[in-house]
Amino acid sequence: MSLHRLLVVRGLLLVLLGYTGLARAETVVIAADVWCPINCKPGSERPGILVELAREIFAESGIEVKYQTLNWARVLHKVRRGQLHAAIGAEVQDAPDFIFGKTPVLLSRNCFYTPQDSTWVFTGIASLAQQRLGVINDYSYGDELNTYINAHRDDSERIQVAAGDKALALNLGKLRMKRIDTLLENTWVMQSLLASQGRGDELREAGCREPDLPIYLAFSPALDSSSRYAVLFEEGLQRYRANGRLQQLLQSYGVQRP
Repeated sequence: MSLHRLLVVRGLLLVLLGYTGLARAETVVIAADVWCPINCKPGSERPGILVELAREIFAESGIEVKYQTLNWARVLHKVRRGQLHAAIGAEVQDAPDFIFGKTPVLLSRNCFYTPQDSTWVFTGIASLAQQRLGVINDYSYGDELNTYINAHRDDSERIQVAAGDKALALNLGKLRMKRIDTLLENTWVMQSLLASQGRGDELREAGCREPDLPIYLAFSPALDSSSRYAVLFEEGLQRYRANGRLQQLLQSYGVQRP
C-alpha cells in the first residue's frame, strides 16, 4: 500500500472512531426546583437522592446525567417541549402527559406547617376555610387539594401562590411575617431546610394530607428517547430496590420511606 493510501485509510479510521465516540457520548438532562433531599444544590457532593439514583442507574448504560435547577413551572414547560429530558420528583397529577415508569421512586408526604403558637389542625378541606394557605405554583397536592387551591387562588385570604426557584423560602418568610397562616410542604424537604438553617424546632406540624403521593422521574412526551430512558430507569430502580442500594441511599440522607 502506498504512503498516500495508508494516510487516507488512517484518516478514515480516525473519523470513524470520532463518530463512534460521539455516538457513545449520550447525556440525559434532568431538572427541578431545589427540593432537598430529593434534589439539592447542583454541583454539591450531595446533590440529592433522586439525582444520585439517576446518575448511578444511567451510568450503567454509559449515559451521563446532567442536573439543572429551575422553577417548577419552567421545568414542566421545558420537559413538555423536549428542551429537557425529565422532571425530578414529579407526580402524575403534575403532568399526566409525561412518561412515567411503573414504580414510583418514593412516596411524598405533604404536611401543613404553622408557627409554634398556632393551635389550628388540618382535619380536612373544610378546616382550611379560615386559613391563609401558602402553596407553590404548579405543584400538585392531590386532586382534592388541587381543586380547593384552584377554586380560591384569586382570594389571598385563602390561597397565596409562591413562584420562582425560591418559592418555599418565600412561603417561609410569609409565615414568619404572619402574611399566611399555614403552608403545605413535603415533610423531608421542610425538615431538611429548617435543619440547614438551624431552625429545626421553629414550626409546628399541624396535620398531613392523605394518602401519601407517589413521585417519579418523569420523562418528556416530546422526545423519542423518553420511552427507552423510562425503561432503563425503571429496570435500575427495581434492581436497586432488590439489592438494597435504594434503601442505603435513603439512609445516607437520613430518610426512611413512609
